[in-house]
Amino acid sequence: MASEKAKKTILKFDTEDDVAVALAKYTADLSQRFIQEKGSFNVVLSGGTLIDTMRYLTQAPHKESVDWSKWNIFWLDERVVPLEHKDSNYKLAYDGFLSKVSIPGGQIFPINDKKSPEGAAEDYEALHRDLVERKILPLSDATGFPKFDLMLLGMGPDGHVASLFPNHPQRNEKERWVTFITNSPKPPPPRITYTFPVINSSSEIAMVVTGAELATAVKDVLGNPNSNLPAAEVSPQGLLTWFLDKDAASKL
Repeated sequence: MASEKAKKTILKFDTEDDVAVALAKYTADLSQRFIQEKGSFNVVLSGGTLIDTMRYLTQAPHKESVDWSKWNIFWLDERVVPLEHKDSNYKLAYDGFLSKVSIPGGQIFPINDKKSPEGAAEDYEALHRDLVERKILPLSDATGFPKFDLMLLGMGPDGHVASLFPNHPQRNEKERWVTFITNSPKPPPPRITYTFPVINSSSEIAMVVTGAELATAVKDVLGNPNSNLPAAEVSPQGLLTWFLDKDAASKL
């Protein structure tokens, strides 16, 4: 369950397009803030419909005003398939977002797609530890886990976030930065994923949830203080901002 101390804002919009407009401004504003504060912007992307909802970042005025050269890109979770595979979150992000903005290639950090799920998880964690050593990725003073500036999260109808599913042990991992799953209830089965200690060490998290099929899970996570869904555990060090369209918020 999310900490009672977590600061949470719930934004409701009429349409998914309104969500997309607001999400672009929110992300661009955070980019400017973190670059002014620390010289870089470390962003975690997820899969699903999120990349499409980020579409206005690739258009004026944000495409021109954002300092893309200071962004570093990571993945919340990834399917263990070749990066060019149709199921790859990297390919989804590349086709819909990364190919349309000018983030340097050396600042985009996909998984090693040549390894097993366990090997890919170990490799991705080692990559992060190297970036910590190189002072590219800071650690949270409060938790000792990597502290990202912004995580952009979605949620499944079962309340899962990342590849942390109900009734699967990965959601309870407290030591690893990155773990793996070989029996995901949502295909494809093999995946790697950040753990909740990493997710909750973030400065800012946006939960971007649109569509009527998610209304029941939204109601549980936001309306039930005893919710046992994984999404109810999302509790960043800074602000958690929910972006909901009318359909997703229809049962609140």
